[in-house]
Amino acid sequence: MLFDMDGTLVDSEKLWGVALDDLAARAGGRLSASARLAMVGTSMPISMALFRDDLGQPDRPYAEDVAWLTDRVADLFADGLEWRPGARELLHAVRAAGVPTALVTSTERRLAELALKTLGAENFDVVVCGDEVARQKPDPEPYLTAAGLLGVPIGECVVIEDSPSGVGSAVAAGAIVLAVPSDVALPPTAGVHVRSSLGGVDVAFLASLRS
Repeated sequence: MLFDMDGTLVDSEKLWGVALDDLAARAGGRLSASARLAMVGTSMPISMALFRDDLGQPDRPYAEDVAWLTDRVADLFADGLEWRPGARELLHAVRAAGVPTALVTSTERRLAELALKTLGAENFDVVVCGDEVARQKPDPEPYLTAAGLLGVPIGECVVIEDSPSGVGSAVAAGAIVLAVPSDVALPPTAGVHVRSSLGGVDVAFLASLRS
């Protein structure tokens, strides 16, 4: 089992939204709703390019903005994260069944470690973060890396994702994909299974996706 984090297991996208709004205000601007939605599930370089374009400030210093944004998100994460519906129950059921499990996130390791205080580091055999791969989602590398570390063929792995970028990464990797949209609507994609939430999803249901 390969789990995305933001918007899939925990409702952290809204905290990223708070931090991005704060960064925009610091820059003397205001982030549009459309730009924010376009950032969901993307890498930091893509998100910051969208941010600069939306504010009309193409020459903003990337490293400085990323450092400030990361510190702000870390402060917000430190207060704990809210689980997405059904996510905690499913994760615990998967672990109880002895299924190898990985967390695959575009978020950098520093912030993922804070999130793991809510998720439980013991619930994952492997954690792959955005700053630990050469190419982030929607490239297949993150999911291929996680499957390799688990020693499980990617075609036998079920990925749970919420964003177009994450779904694209999982599909390109060749995984079985269960999409649970959160903040952004997902376009119909051949072979992708879609649920409105993880409520009611259990180990038996996941096993059925592999048959």
